[in-house]
Amino acid sequence: MRRKDIEDDPTIGNRSEAYEAFDDLPKNPDLNGSIGDLIATRYGRRDLIGGLLGVSATAALFGATTLPHPTSAATVRTSGGRFVFDELTSGIDHTHHVAPGYTADILVRWGDPITPGAPAFDVFNQSATAQLQQFGYNNDYVGFVQLDETGNRGLLCVNHEYTNEEMMFPNLGRQDRADFAAMTRALVDIEMAAHGGSVVEITKSDDGAWAVNLGSPLNRRISPLNTEMAIGGPAAGHPRMRTDADPSGTRVIGTLNNCAGGMTPWGTWLMAEENFHGYFWTDELDWDGDPDLSEQPHADSLKRYGIPGRWYAWGKVHDRFNLDRTPHEPNRFGWVVEVDPQDPQAMPVKHTALGRFSHEGADPIVAKSGHLVVYMGDDARFEYVYKYVSNGVITDDSTPSSDLLSDGVLHVARFEANGDLNWLPLVFGEGPLTPDNGFDSQADVLIDTRLAADALRATPMDRPEDVGPRSDGRAFVMLTNNSRRKPDQVDAANPRAKSKFGHIIEIAESGGDHAARQGRWSILVKCGDPGVASVGAEWHPDTSENGWFGSPDNCAIDAEGRLWIATDQGSKWHRTGKADGLYGVETDGAMRGRSKLFFRAPVGAEVAGPCFTPDIETLFVSVQHPGTDGTTSLKGFERVSTFDDPATRWPDFAPDMPPRPSVVVVRKIGGGKIGE
Repeated sequence: MRRKDIEDDPTIGNRSEAYEAFDDLPKNPDLNGSIGDLIATRYGRRDLIGGLLGVSATAALFGATTLPHPTSAATVRTSGGRFVFDELTSGIDHTHHVAPGYTADILVRWGDPITPGAPAFDVFNQSATAQLQQFGYNNDYVGFVQLDETGNRGLLCVNHEYTNEEMMFPNLGRQDRADFAAMTRALVDIEMAAHGGSVVEITKSDDGAWAVNLGSPLNRRISPLNTEMAIGGPAAGHPRMRTDADPSGTRVIGTLNNCAGGMTPWGTWLMAEENFHGYFWTDELDWDGDPDLSEQPHADSLKRYGIPGRWYAWGKVHDRFNLDRTPHEPNRFGWVVEVDPQDPQAMPVKHTALGRFSHEGADPIVAKSGHLVVYMGDDARFEYVYKYVSNGVITDDSTPSSDLLSDGVLHVARFEANGDLNWLPLVFGEGPLTPDNGFDSQADVLIDTRLAADALRATPMDRPEDVGPRSDGRAFVMLTNNSRRKPDQVDAANPRAKSKFGHIIEIAESGGDHAARQGRWSILVKCGDPGVASVGAEWHPDTSENGWFGSPDNCAIDAEGRLWIATDQGSKWHRTGKADGLYGVETDGAMRGRSKLFFRAPVGAEVAGPCFTPDIETLFVSVQHPGTDGTTSLKGFERVSTFDDPATRWPDFAPDMPPRPSVVVVRKIGGGKIGE
């Protein structure tokens, strides 16, 4: 499939949908040695294709994780399980909804002033200067730092993943079809200013309502336009990290496409850089209009990462995003960035020890051994699951610090045929990671993490996104979907060809220690409609018609160890007939695999970044790109959604205001813990 075919597809309504469709094409060129090959040695290709690796075989290998079909909502039992709330009805409409007994209020929206003296939002007179003082676009990950003992003051740390120019700017429309002809330097700079992150102090009043403290000196924006960052870890200073603007290879301006993230035990914020490849440009195109990399150094690396994507016009007006002029700049993105939200003067750090790929998130936890462990997914079809383990440990006699993120070992997962999980170290000089295979240092291994994982024969997965670790030594891997998996590639860990709805894998680390090199794995649920036999969905039988979902994306584990899952169906929400939502999913006991719908987003929006306060009495959730995805299939609308003609005007519902990505705050009416 060519890029032009995607750009001209009438069912694709905007640049972000086209970007998603193009990224549906796998970048991993060698899928041999996948877990499908391992399973096939035991069951045979014919049995796999014929569907014989079903309930009995999967249960024999991985435990009783295959479940009967759910019942209808009318017959669901109300007793049992850890999620005690009246389930929300699924559906799609113009606004958000929460379970009965709860409030869901808008806390902060795109364009809202967040710094002292910031101008009021004027959607018809935007500027980069103003946007750098206002809440950014497409908020995703949300982290919370409690600032006092009462829990009435805190900091929100919010990622801003990407922008939709056809929804942000009046009379502009979709730009990728016209080589971004109307994207001026001023508009590009506004887009750049809207990326990155926001630190916002919030306070809770006596009645329990949260509000932004506009006067806080801690409030600030982080952006790829003007925020200087340090580069730390093994790749810092390497020749492939150097540019004319930064001959030391240790400084870079900004971070971009920040999707999910995490909070460290010492209160710093990890911003994960995801689909960075789409921001880079080249003027050199082949006869088919695709990038010509024949003259580029490290062309194999560029191809493996999909660089340059040319999905933004930044490289037309900023040389550092143009591969022809600054060939090393892409190597300076795709990392995990650490920010100290309580110290505006502290320079953020890109930690290269955690590897370079499309980081969906970076979820840290302290292992039983005292090591800091960070779980990560590479969000693309047939990519890998990773785990970083620090060399140093956190003890009562030491102060946790960023050093733990600079000195450690990155591992990639291999899901074995017998249900074992092996974590393979990505260490220069070990196994195939040698000069003979193109790796001349640990810096090369980390800059080309995907190539190194290929060489170790890691397991290609169905688009791994968030990985949520829990204190009992378990972790839950969100596998969103993979419509490109062929019948002869299905296996027990990725059990469906053309998987449109995704699934969730549970990892149990050996000895309950997250730093362990081995573990076991099983499937928690297979997503999709259990009422359609060909889907092959598997849920607990008490899951209602409202409770099943597709495309698990972000997850949160609250202070009581319960698993909450947010969905992102992209442009394909019409496959379920449901808006994206937040679900409580049981992981233990007799109710394991039961799911209940708690919150759902307005049409075209994704639910992301669920975050609980430590007392579980407040939930923050991101609603990004409202009115954008899948609107060509929305009954009654059935056209492309734009600034001037949006599918919804959530959350303001004002005739002159487009939809605005926002953070929503959820509380229980009358107080109390969420979901109890």
